[in-house]
Amino acid sequence: MLIGVPKEIKDNEYRVSLTPGGAHLLVEEGHQVLVQAGAGEGSGFGDAEYTQSGAVIVPTAAEAWAAQMVMKVKEPLPAEYEFLRPDLILFTYLHLAAAEQLTRVLLERKVTGIAYETVQPEDGSLPLLTPMSEVAGRMAIQVGAHYLEKMSGGRGKLLGGVPGVAPCNVVIIGGGTVGANAARIALGMGAQVTIIDKDLNRLRYLSEVLHGNLVTMMSNPRNIALAAEYADLLIGAVLVPGAKAPRLVTREIVSRMKPGSVIVDVAVDQGGCVETCHPTTHSDPMYVVDGVLHYCVANMPGAVPRTSTYALSNATLPYAEKLARLGIPAALKADTALARGVNTYAGHLTCKGVAEAFGWPYTPLATLL
Repeated sequence: MLIGVPKEIKDNEYRVSLTPGGAHLLVEEGHQVLVQAGAGEGSGFGDAEYTQSGAVIVPTAAEAWAAQMVMKVKEPLPAEYEFLRPDLILFTYLHLAAAEQLTRVLLERKVTGIAYETVQPEDGSLPLLTPMSEVAGRMAIQVGAHYLEKMSGGRGKLLGGVPGVAPCNVVIIGGGTVGANAARIALGMGAQVTIIDKDLNRLRYLSEVLHGNLVTMMSNPRNIALAAEYADLLIGAVLVPGAKAPRLVTREIVSRMKPGSVIVDVAVDQGGCVETCHPTTHSDPMYVVDGVLHYCVANMPGAVPRTSTYALSNATLPYAEKLARLGIPAALKADTALARGVNTYAGHLTCKGVAEAFGWPYTPLATLL
């Protein structure tokens, strides 16, 4: 198979979808890999490393996009829509439940769109989303601690406090991968941490494995409102696989938060779980609503591309290899996890969560293969 790796063009997105080591593996298995010149530079991989791995460096995005399967990190932007076509397999993060225009274009162009975030084995895990959720969860605390500093507009509080001075209150809504990783870092820095989740068994588990100033609470509107009011730093970490994130923190709740407190909504790429949140970029990451700082960058892991690229490629490469070796639809029939990753196929919307988000017709993939 001919596999293309274009350079990411999203604001300050320095990750690349394939490491030189990954390219070497695919070439060794008989595939041809086209890497756009400079695609790996942001992650510290020069063109020469890809050439030494057997990949071919192509000068333009159009040449990389001309491949049978394109591997990316982030969803196509409008400038890339011209490259979308019916015979294309697009393997990347899509987050379509928060991207109506892109969904429409993928359907019109009849692209086979396989979303990393909805590839799901029988055990319910999300193996291609987990690595970036781990990164984003840990980053959320770093970012929050920075914006709590007075020079950044925050309350001027040290996350962990000092002897004789209370630490910050960190409230994390969602106890999944993002929430657990955020809690681990916040607890390690000495903060008082509250995790809110609707799954009592998950809260029991987190109480057992996380140690420090940890409080767990069941998710309901009253508990969320009460916790937000005392939060110095609130982390939105809610995920409904493939679907739009529920708005759990309302504008009215935000208005009652302490001036100079900080919200980091990691769920923003799925629409956000805080009503006042909208996507921002690394070049303009923060804004203020009712005196509360909002950080809502939709590609947080792009700020640490060396770590993120390795973590992402470790997870995606086995699936990419299977797609390249078997092709479509054989790979989808052979691997139910990959099949669940298909969001668009032959002009049909095959992800139920996305269909429900827009009120559009849903077509089970099995009826199309």
